[in-house]
Amino acid sequence: MDTGTHVVMGIALGGLATLDPSVASSHATAASVLIATIAGSQIPDIDTVLKLRNNAIYIRNHRGVTHSIPAVILWPIILLAVIYPFFPNANLVHLWAWTFAAVFIHVFVDIFNAYGTQALRPFSSKWVALGVINTFDPFIFGIHVLGIIIWVLGANPGVTFLLMYVVIIAYYLKRYQAKKRVLVEVRTIIPDATEIIIAPTMRYHQWRIAAMNQEQFFVGTGIKNKVEILDRFIRVPVPNTPVIEAAKKDKNLSAFLSFSPVYRWEVDEYNDYYEVRFIDLRYRSNGHYPFVAVVQLDRDLKRISSYTGWVFSEKKLRKKLSIIPS
Repeated sequence: MDTGTHVVMGIALGGLATLDPSVASSHATAASVLIATIAGSQIPDIDTVLKLRNNAIYIRNHRGVTHSIPAVILWPIILLAVIYPFFPNANLVHLWAWTFAAVFIHVFVDIFNAYGTQALRPFSSKWVALGVINTFDPFIFGIHVLGIIIWVLGANPGVTFLLMYVVIIAYYLKRYQAKKRVLVEVRTIIPDATEIIIAPTMRYHQWRIAAMNQEQFFVGTGIKNKVEILDRFIRVPVPNTPVIEAAKKDKNLSAFLSFSPVYRWEVDEYNDYYEVRFIDLRYRSNGHYPFVAVVQLDRDLKRISSYTGWVFSEKKLRKKLSIIPS
């Protein structure tokens, strides 16, 4: 989920913790638990700082080791080491339990996004992505904000957030059923599909669709139970040419290929350089595919520049590459 949603989730979990008698009976425990649940709801995303280095490192590592099984075990211990000295009268066991819950829930809800996490590391490096809930879901964020407001107005936080989580669980189940209906419709349209990726959007009834069979890529949208195929591309295997092989050695393209399961490729030849472009087909927006990896090579196949990430216009891409073709 996005940062804002994780913040309100941490506050809500701190409120839910008041149902714990050990928390409710001790001001020190209640205060430390609230701080810990907010911090625990954020700390797995500490790898966001990698974006300050470059997109390649961020794409390869975000939601990786920081969301792994060892990390879920270690983060609560690290937070306790920081928080407990300020609240020595707090119940240490219950403080740890709610901190662990905050970290675990963060990783657990991220699994339901299209991006997913490597939550099974070190046993598997596979990305676990159920694609049921958008990274920012207005309903989930809104109901948390509503619960916090009700708490501020004087309602019992434990009961308030317990009821809220019952509603959210029902919402997740409904979203899962909605995705399943879209999947059935896609299989009806493309019965020989070898892979189907259905991703949620911020709009409740709208889904992004990327699929493939042996011959084609399909890009479409699902609105309620109606599926429309918007683009079709002939599947052309990536050739083992010297230009492509040289481009694959670039860190940006390598990161893209480690992240994107459905893409097409292009190679353009200019007077004094080659440009290799890989385009992710999962994120169609207004007829444009903004998530790309681009590598520019000189005639000796040495890297000139490269980029991977989101670009919504060719002009912005050229600016990021710092190259304007003649």
